[in-house]
Amino acid sequence: MKILYVGDDWIGSNARSLADGFRSAGHDVLAVDSTAVSLPRRLSPPWVYSKVKHRRAPWVIEQTHRTIEQAANSFRPDVVFGFKSVYLDQARLLEVQAPLHVHYSPDDASNPYNTSPEYLEHESAWDLIVTTKRHNVPELLARGARKALFVHSAYDPAWHRPTAKRRATNFDVGFIGACRPDRRGLIVDLARTHGSKMLVQGPGWRRVPELRTSGAHVAGAVYGEDFSVAVAAVTSNLVLLNSDNRDTHTCRTFEVPAAGGLFVGERTDEHSALLVDEKEALLFSDPAELAERLDWCRAHPSEAATIAERGFQRIVDGHHTYADRAKEIIDELVG
Repeated sequence: MKILYVGDDWIGSNARSLADGFRSAGHDVLAVDSTAVSLPRRLSPPWVYSKVKHRRAPWVIEQTHRTIEQAANSFRPDVVFGFKSVYLDQARLLEVQAPLHVHYSPDDASNPYNTSPEYLEHESAWDLIVTTKRHNVPELLARGARKALFVHSAYDPAWHRPTAKRRATNFDVGFIGACRPDRRGLIVDLARTHGSKMLVQGPGWRRVPELRTSGAHVAGAVYGEDFSVAVAAVTSNLVLLNSDNRDTHTCRTFEVPAAGGLFVGERTDEHSALLVDEKEALLFSDPAELAERLDWCRAHPSEAATIAERGFQRIVDGHHTYADRAKEIIDELVG
């Protein structure tokens, strides 16, 4: 198929990984970068406009749509694929000439933060809505979606793979992800316990004052291969979910094991189905159980490494790449 793909195209973005996944699955993909709309550069005029007006800059939206329409006129796609394209002009996007229009939501499609009033107004006009949240499927159908498909998140083998260590220091425990209210207390408590043997890396953590006195190593966001390099320095890699998205799994569910890291994550039905507890991963239900898991890893590093190796094999052998997800989506379209 010829796929006109609209999504953020910065290095390390899930949107770029899925676009490459369609190409790896054998399709002709023309990508149009929507980053200027969805993630305007900090302190730029579009960023200031979005903060003042609480909506995206119309001149940037217009420029992006012109690029999409010019691409469609020359490419003549079979599918227009929008990756979280909720900030674009929905009517204009759906009018782009193609037999099929597909929207992909990487987050909870019922969370207002991941939608827009205009998107919701036009949601029923999309031929297929793809979501990584199983609970979204009945919700989407109930509010009028023509067809909804659940797919798991994925990993990108171009970036998520075991790498050589880049630092002599090894951390007993680490968390790589954004600072969120539902994570902050746990991470601060762990940092106070593990001190210099803990890595905390991701957007927002440097602004948490309690972490500055904990002794933990706190750093900014990492993407692409840099994520795998960070994982390589950690014995126990925490996989924490986003309660606002009602997560039962996340991208890190696949990225951490694919990078060779030991998955230490929240116990959910999906996590339990994807990785066998105490054989391919270590799952926990509360902070007390997590503390026990981390103490065990520190006391049994060889056994912990063996669990990480089994987890790696389970994920890479389990058809969990973005190319695999692309095949699932196309199968739904043509099946």
